[in-house]
Amino acid sequence: MDIKNIHKLFLISNDIVIDTRKVNPKSFFVAIKGEKYDANTFAKEALEKGAIYAIIDNPDYYIDHRTIIVKNSLVTLQELAKYHRNYLKLPIIALTGSNGKTTTKELIQTVLSKKYKTKATLGNLNNHIGVPLTILTFNRETEIGIVEMGANHQKEIQFLCEITNPDFGYITNFGKAHLEGFGGVEGVIKGKSEMYDYIRLNDKKVFVNIDDKIQEEKTRDINRITFSTEMDKANVFIKSITANPFVNIHFNNSVIQSHLIGLYNANNINASITIGHYFGISDEDIKSSIESYIPDNNRSQLLSKNTNEIILDAYNANPSSMLVALENFLQLAKTNKVIIIGDMFELGKESIEEHKSIVEYLKSEEETICHFIGKDFYLNKNIKSNHFFYKDFESFVLFLNENHFSNKTILIKGSRGMALERVLEYI
Repeated sequence: MDIKNIHKLFLISNDIVIDTRKVNPKSFFVAIKGEKYDANTFAKEALEKGAIYAIIDNPDYYIDHRTIIVKNSLVTLQELAKYHRNYLKLPIIALTGSNGKTTTKELIQTVLSKKYKTKATLGNLNNHIGVPLTILTFNRETEIGIVEMGANHQKEIQFLCEITNPDFGYITNFGKAHLEGFGGVEGVIKGKSEMYDYIRLNDKKVFVNIDDKIQEEKTRDINRITFSTEMDKANVFIKSITANPFVNIHFNNSVIQSHLIGLYNANNINASITIGHYFGISDEDIKSSIESYIPDNNRSQLLSKNTNEIILDAYNANPSSMLVALENFLQLAKTNKVIIIGDMFELGKESIEEHKSIVEYLKSEEETICHFIGKDFYLNKNIKSNHFFYKDFESFVLFLNENHFSNKTILIKGSRGMALERVLEYI
């Protein structure tokens, strides 16, 4: 069966799923093989639970006419999304970058939802499976689609752009993330810039923070909408930014008081202001929507527990995001500060050196207590009296069981694999 006819069947379904636990009446199930399982074996269960059709790529699991046999289920999912995107012809904003993608996506959606029916990537479903699933949630009622794209190798963003065919692009930043897969910082810039290459080739538009010199240079020959903190330099002027700890943005005649912590979140907000402005959202609605946004899921959350104030930023970490989080935390007008940070993953051969740089950066801090968790931080341990190193989380738990924090301001940050939000159980 060709994609056109598969799409016709998809249109009469209620949703698309790849997990039988999420099957609803009239779901469209696609059996995607995983590293440890063959999803074809779940096709029967999906149909029994109410799926209207099931795509499989192993004929041994054919059930009846509701089973659609294809050569490769994943490729079919991707081709179906590509076909559906062109079928709908709605404007799509795609965004990528090393840090801040998900927060920026959520801010953009919050702002644009003031005027338009929007749909966006759920959570961080931003890879070769998540992007197609996102596009397949868009329908005739969707007025603007927002697609987050993640990558850790060259050509991934190009591939996702070919599926998404975005009308607008935005890159949050180029940072030290996924260095192992990209082959260093230059590889990160090249890989993320595949979005610019696609936009340029297809004569679409980009939103650009032209205070970022690399981004400014890479987009000079693209149709762009710009923002800057320098007057008369860009399409949108951000008058001033403060953060102590929440980010406040002075824009036109408004002061936007966000619930986001740290100057590193300012450009995420500025991008949503710029995109909202481009799409005709009033200053008043931009202000109210950003002020209503409260981060969750371990991203820049300000929490209180017992007598402690906690900045929980433990969703993920790389050298760039770690450094700006530390810089922001250290400049806060607070006393009794404690830093709890965990290893940063996917840094390849540069990992030990990057962890060393973070430890060296914190050496000058005499009053802030620093706890470093993980094997790569442990390999860079020193004898500073306010620095403590632990090979793993379990070793840190032993410390927590004997020591209790009170009246502290605490930063918690680490890569997703460290799951440092677990620290909250012991504070």
